[in-house]
Amino acid sequence: MTPKDIATRAADTPAWAVIDAHHLEREFTFPDFVTALAFVNHVGALAEEMDHHPDIHLSWGKVVVSVWTHSVGGLTDKDFALARGADGLL
Repeated sequence: MTPKDIATRAADTPAWAVIDAHHLEREFTFPDFVTALAFVNHVGALAEEMDHHPDIHLSWGKVVVSVWTHSVGGLTDKDFALARGADGLL
């Protein structure tokens, strides 16, 4: 993706940070561990459905999701679609 492509798609996912034009990252906060874990499981199911798997870090009340397309070493439309899908799980 060109920088312009990334900027255009990033406008549709404003809660996500674009890191070094390479990956998307977002921190989600929750009131407790159980709710955060449930969110991780929902993101995992979405990732399986999309056949596109993010890096997920779970801690008490917090989930950090990072996504990029490993095969191209950067961002694709699929990364932004997964970001929008994760946002829709809230």
